[in-house]
Amino acid sequence: MDFTVITTYRCNSKCSMCHVWQNPSHPAEEVDMKTLEKIPFGIDHLNLTGGEPTLRGDLAQMVDLLHPRARKLEISTNGLRWQTLKAVIRKYPDIKVRFSLEGLGEVNDRIRGEAGGFERKVEGVKQLKELGGCDLGFAAVIQDDNAADLLPLYRLAQGMGVELATSVLHNAFQFHKADNYPYDRLRGAGAIEGLILEMLKTASVKNWFRAYLNLGLVEKVLGRPRLIPCSAGTDFVFLDPWGDVYACNVRPDLIMGNLVEQDWEEITSGTAAVEARDRVAACGHNCWMVGSARTAMRHPRFTRLPKFGPLWWVLVNKARVTLGLRVPFERYVDASAAGSLPAGSPRRSYLGEGGVKRRLQRRDEAHYTQFGEFDNY
Repeated sequence: MDFTVITTYRCNSKCSMCHVWQNPSHPAEEVDMKTLEKIPFGIDHLNLTGGEPTLRGDLAQMVDLLHPRARKLEISTNGLRWQTLKAVIRKYPDIKVRFSLEGLGEVNDRIRGEAGGFERKVEGVKQLKELGGCDLGFAAVIQDDNAADLLPLYRLAQGMGVELATSVLHNAFQFHKADNYPYDRLRGAGAIEGLILEMLKTASVKNWFRAYLNLGLVEKVLGRPRLIPCSAGTDFVFLDPWGDVYACNVRPDLIMGNLVEQDWEEITSGTAAVEARDRVAACGHNCWMVGSARTAMRHPRFTRLPKFGPLWWVLVNKARVTLGLRVPFERYVDASAAGSLPAGSPRRSYLGEGGVKRRLQRRDEAHYTQFGEFDNY
């Protein structure tokens, strides 16, 4: 199983597609080390995220506790406070670190509301690499406002010798907004297809399978069904800052238990977990995010190996590219539904804006209820 710990809802970015920074958690109420000790050993991939995890003063202690419990430990960060990770990388150079980067220069800064953010992130990755970090990279949320920067961003990462993870604009319970829809789906899909071809041309097996992950993003953008059934609550779970365990980070009704009040076995075998998995099996949300999609691609028994479907797609299309043939995207992607889906609107940039009111979320209040029902098309 993969495990994601949402360490905090505090954040020092001001993203246009995520308003968690306007709704921070209270530091004294966030999940503590005693609760994290209940996370079992043998996790395949464990991700420390947020909000912004580097705002946790005990992040280094979290890493010490959780690193032995996972085959791969990841820190997903905006990268603005990269200096706080220097000691972590020196001690654990194998830790996976991804800096959120939405485009080149002003494009990133406008989307994420970060004055000078692009330069700080690029410098941070360089510095952590010099310290010995061996699994570093960027992560981008593909959307209308950065589609033109997708290939240049990938080439930047390749030139630096680091990775680029991708997702697409979507709705989720922690965003405090439910209007994350593309306003030009065909343009976004075309940009991702270009990235797929670029990845298949490389000599990296990891990039070939990332190409398949990005094919799923094309399907998502165009409103097509996901390539592989979702396995939320079975193969991966999310822990929020108050200790609640969710099958996924999209639907707030998929709660399985609370790790503060229960132990791990009680949660995973309990009635709430069974009910959550039943809802996952009938879920109509069309989600495809790297964390969950990567897990769904794996063989259920031999988790280091892919399922047959992704493997066959990769082999066939890598061969096509190697032979100078085109990848027939029309065989895999039907764009006919894109025009009938609801179109989003340009999102507000908070770059340079001050005085935005923040509302502190407290442990004892109801969470994730502000928008009622929402969907992902």
